[in-house]
Amino acid sequence: MLIPYKSLTVETLDNLLKEHIYREGTNYGEHEVSLETQIQQLKSQLERGDIVLAYSEIHESVNLLPKSQFQAD
Repeated sequence: MLIPYKSLTVETLDNLLKEHIYREGTNYGEHEVSLETQIQQLKSQLERGDIVLAYSEIHESVNLLPKSQFQAD
């Protein structure tokens, strides 16, 4: 099930994005990228429609997925 990111409070969306960043980890090479920058990058991707927030009822979790890979069950 898709979650419209605009329906979430700023705090809730930020917490979901932080959780995703911490869970997935990142490797930016020689230059460290701040958490705030990473959050802004994800928000931009959500706004452009490149990624979506998807809730998995089976796993009871929210994931960020590329829109092209999302398959509604």
